Amino acid sequence: MNRGVKISILGAGRVGSAVAHTIAVQGLASQIVLVDIAKDKAKGEALDIRQGASVMDMPVDVIDGDYADTADSDIVIFTLGAARKPGQTRLDLARGNVSIIESVIPQVVKYAPDAKYVVVSNPVDIITYTILKISGLPENQVIGTGCLLDTARLRNEVSMYAKVSPKNVHLNVYGEHGATAMIPWSNGTIYSEKFDSYFSSRGLEIPSHEILLDHVHGAGGQVIKLKGATFYAVSVVTAYVCNVIIHDAKAVLPLSTMLHGEFGLENVCLSLPCVLGAKGIESVNTPNMSEEEIAEFVKSGESLKEITAGLNI
Repeated sequence: MNRGVKISILGAGRVGSAVAHTIAVQGLASQIVLVDIAKDKAKGEALDIRQGASVMDMPVDVIDGDYADTADSDIVIFTLGAARKPGQTRLDLARGNVSIIESVIPQVVKYAPDAKYVVVSNPVDIITYTILKISGLPENQVIGTGCLLDTARLRNEVSMYAKVSPKNVHLNVYGEHGATAMIPWSNGTIYSEKFDSYFSSRGLEIPSHEILLDHVHGAGGQVIKLKGATFYAVSVVTAYVCNVIIHDAKAVLPLSTMLHGEFGLENVCLSLPCVLGAKGIESVNTPNMSEEEIAEFVKSGESLKEITAGLNI
């Protein structure tokens, strides 16, 4: 248990409550605050988690509250936002979520100006960008989970082909958390071997790069088709981000942050390898990629810039 660590979660829906539960059972905080316009839902989720956590060696205080109760939070997790409806464009969805951000974020920042803001809601890159623009917070304090979940899904899938632990698969997903996400195969390894040579040197068929990228793009949709929503995987990923911040781990993770000239891109939030620690995002690394991969990454950024330009923030 991390005594004195306070984490507030905006949104007590399936994702927000799953994040709260994961953080509680991992003992990452001494207090968790759930804030939602549906106050009974937030109260019920907090009560359910708190009752279960009471059997832990050091129980966590899980409460429901309002914006004022986020005061002095170390971390604020943003899970609010409308789901995309059939026929709705990403720009339409983004516009709807911008109005939510405009009504919520200034009130929370008033009480928790020094917190690290972890953005989970989709479209995560656009919401990360919007929160940065509306809040006036320093860029290091706003962290989009970005392509971290995509990377976890990719490594899990590759590990089954390679018959190794996902921890030994060193591949990342960069760019948008969405349809234009890309994989830099040229610098990917399994153990210390280049991705393709790992398979060829063992007489194994090299997995199709295209099929694996399609898996990354469609993994969330597959889960939604089977069970209606995704929330467990993203809750673990979000808790991991919190853990890195709390312990100042300086982990290098594919997170969404504002770019300033990386690969010629400005004024857009995308995932690149970021050093994450107690201060939030401490630096952004520019990975070695082939010319073709750089072009894919830039294309991903330009597609998002078209959307953010239409928001008039």
